[in-house]
Amino acid sequence: MLNNSVESEQKMSEFEKTLDENGPIIQAKGVEVYYGEKQALFGIDIDFQKHQVTSLIGPSGCGKSTFLRCINRMNDLVDIARVEGQVIIENQDIYSKDVDVVALRAHVGMVFQKPNPFPKSIYDNVAYGPRIHKTVTSKDEMDYVVEHSLKRAGLWDEVKDRLQEQGTGLSGGQQQRLCIARAIAIEPKVILMDEPCSALDPIATAVVEELIDELRERFTIIIVTHSMQQAARVSQKTAFFHLGNLVEHGDTDQIFTNPQDDRTENYITGRIG
Repeated sequence: MLNNSVESEQKMSEFEKTLDENGPIIQAKGVEVYYGEKQALFGIDIDFQKHQVTSLIGPSGCGKSTFLRCINRMNDLVDIARVEGQVIIENQDIYSKDVDVVALRAHVGMVFQKPNPFPKSIYDNVAYGPRIHKTVTSKDEMDYVVEHSLKRAGLWDEVKDRLQEQGTGLSGGQQQRLCIARAIAIEPKVILMDEPCSALDPIATAVVEELIDELRERFTIIIVTHSMQQAARVSQKTAFFHLGNLVEHGDTDQIFTNPQDDRTENYITGRIG
């Protein structure tokens, strides 16, 4: 069992509250996003359950990625962005003034559309988060975290003899799995994935999709995808966004076979998009 530093425990304690095991880990209530005068999201209300994969689908520009970035406050990095409403993670409103955003992002990891390993060794890519957040106190612990994270990401056997080589030297699919290993090294509660397979070939995509299915046993995963086939394969829940609105949210099978809104059906059947 790894020992967290006192400083790290203090920073993250707000996100360690006990929840009803059957309750949602994330609740979005009336979330609206503005870029200057332009409104990008309109009153989004949605819950996310523990240990499920939820796919966010919809046409380009419909607000999927904007909403995803609300969950770890990445929109804070956009000067003209303004977020209204509440995003509650384990009973804590993450937009409260007293929230430590660095600690929040330790609990809500993110994997981007294009693999973005740091220009560092494979080892240092995975060790980066635990070092920054001070969750590891010794070299032996760090070695364990790096190995364990790479194993979880299905990459250990491919890189165990190359840990000091540059992460940027890996193939595209390996780089994306390295980024996943980097994200899970700090044991987040939630992993956000913004089109994680869009830059990968079909074989690498299949590997990442299999990995997503394995990771949901430990993490809650929210994935933005343009591929409805991918959403059907990897997710238990699906949410359809259109023109900044959350049109429909439910079990993936129901959304794809018996949608309740004509806009959802039109998108799934290719009439809009």
